[in-house]
Amino acid sequence: MSVRRVAILSAHTSPLAQPGDGDAGGMNVYVMELSRQLAVRGVEVEIFTRATSRHQDETVRAEPGITVRHVAAGPFEGLRKEDLPAQLCSFVRDVLRVEAELGPGYFDLVHSHYWLSGQVGTVVSERWGVPLVHTMHTMAKVKNAQLAAGDAPEPLGRVRGEEEIVRLADRLIANTDDERAQLVGLYDADPARVDVVHPGVDLDRFRAGRQGQARRRLGIADDTALILFAGRIQPLKAPDLVLGAAARLLAEDPSLRSRLRVAVVGGVSGSGMDRPTALADLSARLGLDDVVRFVPAVTQDVLADWYAAASVVCVPSYNESFGLVAIEAQACGTPVVAARVGGLPTAVSDGVSGVLVDRHDAADYAEALRPLLADRALCEAMGAKAVLHAAGFGWDATAERTLAVYAAAREGTPHVRT
Repeated sequence: MSVRRVAILSAHTSPLAQPGDGDAGGMNVYVMELSRQLAVRGVEVEIFTRATSRHQDETVRAEPGITVRHVAAGPFEGLRKEDLPAQLCSFVRDVLRVEAELGPGYFDLVHSHYWLSGQVGTVVSERWGVPLVHTMHTMAKVKNAQLAAGDAPEPLGRVRGEEEIVRLADRLIANTDDERAQLVGLYDADPARVDVVHPGVDLDRFRAGRQGQARRRLGIADDTALILFAGRIQPLKAPDLVLGAAARLLAEDPSLRSRLRVAVVGGVSGSGMDRPTALADLSARLGLDDVVRFVPAVTQDVLADWYAAASVVCVPSYNESFGLVAIEAQACGTPVVAARVGGLPTAVSDGVSGVLVDRHDAADYAEALRPLLADRALCEAMGAKAVLHAAGFGWDATAERTLAVYAAAREGTPHVRT
């Protein structure tokens, strides 16, 4: 059964927000890119997200076939993600009001993203009499099992909320086989209702063969050995390990200092907001202020330049459901050094397009980074393989597989995973 209109719920963060700042990250990119691909295929998409400013238009026609609705739920500014569960009733009320205005049967399906949206989705899908498809993106039980130092565990309320979503959703979309196993093993999800759909990458925006050009635009010398961390600055993402690894590399080889640079691109987020200067303070303590460059969150086009300019991109997270940064970097021809957690073993081909690190230890990251920074031929060869690896993750394939999940949810029959 075909889907004409889908309601996408992204309660805690807007797909129009700048990724890498605040709560905006890979999920924002996912929601917007998937919506674009669905719209191209003739599906009308309406995205419901919480209004964060009184100056936002209630309804925004973001692109042909994509409408973003800013829902008033709680204070516009200053509300942390942890405070949002108390505002979900208001969010549900306004989402239901839209259906009341448009008429019964307007939406064919609800697709919710993250557990807060999933809670809303369980209510509105039942009220509208349409299927609910849910994508977790991250899970409390997984995060709590792999906490970063100084990070707070996810509350029991989130765990119970996720369990309810797993029980009530018609279909669950997992980013990787590993996430599917976690849904089944940790949340007792019905395996027949969990489909694996890999996120994609914009292969037109993130492309290889531009390092020299990108470095000139960013003011980076040709002989620079550039390590890039891109993402939200919070303990979960472990940017401190990148700085620690750089300090070790310089201690072992002081002559490297003249050309080693570390770029940290992104804004403070999550529990990192409790100590917003922690990473800059660490840089000073390690004596890296002449090496480290902090860059606020940038547009996707500028981010593509940073990926292309880098010698290597480091993704040392304690947990990643997939790792869009890793795929985007590889599409730009840059090898990735990443943690062997979550979806990163899918996103990075170990020993081919990058290197996976088993422990969250600065010494291990220094060891993985050293040969890529020292041997340009090795770095370029791995970068070429990275492009080939990333080519298998286009958003068009993501959209086609997602539509197959939608059809299965509408038909109420198990969908065969591809």
